[in-house]
Amino acid sequence: MIQCIAIDDEPLALVVIEEFCRSHGDIKLLKTFTNTKEAADFIRRFPVDLLFLDIQMPQNGLDFYRAHGAGRMVIFTTAHREYAVEGFNVDAIDYLLKPVDKIRFDTAVRRAVEHFQLSRKTPLKEAAIFVRSEYRLVKVELAEIVYIETMDDYLKIHVASGKPVLTKMNMKAMMEKLDPGEFMRIHRSYIVPMRKVSAVRGKHAEIGTVRLPVGESYEEAFMRRFRDNSF
Repeated sequence: MIQCIAIDDEPLALVVIEEFCRSHGDIKLLKTFTNTKEAADFIRRFPVDLLFLDIQMPQNGLDFYRAHGAGRMVIFTTAHREYAVEGFNVDAIDYLLKPVDKIRFDTAVRRAVEHFQLSRKTPLKEAAIFVRSEYRLVKVELAEIVYIETMDDYLKIHVASGKPVLTKMNMKAMMEKLDPGEFMRIHRSYIVPMRKVSAVRGKHAEIGTVRLPVGESYEEAFMRRFRDNSF
């Protein structure tokens, strides 16, 4: 069961969250807070999986989550739709626009439950990885990955079937999810599955009809693995 707390400087908003939580058997609302200092102290002492967190408080909710939300899911509540983009940037499960609607609340909780269940599956590197994309937890089959490309603060995962998956993550974090025996970074902007590299022409790796540059600092290791078929 997901252990959660709710933080909002409006007591009536907390009453609504508390009432809605009662209808869900997968989550348990441990406590509600109007004071962020008390909430922070509670988080340090007790296991909490999910925060229902108001953005507009004396201590900004986004700042509170950055300081105390590591390893925890968050569903933001806000009276201002424009904060949704900021919520996405800190990898929120969802955001709820006040006054909170029960149907939207149920949708947000379902997403949290799905994320909670999938994140506790252990063999992530064997067949698939899970990434956050547009408020959803998306399963990406390793066998489907053609290559991964960096785009500023995001990664674009190109797959054999379907649209590319865009996720807010850096290359280092992605490589930690992948099996280094199967995947290799060949450029500051590209990761490839070595088994799918069919040819090397000049300083480019070919995967089907796709040609990707091989960075100078990666070239020696890449060519050694490609020639030795060590993958």
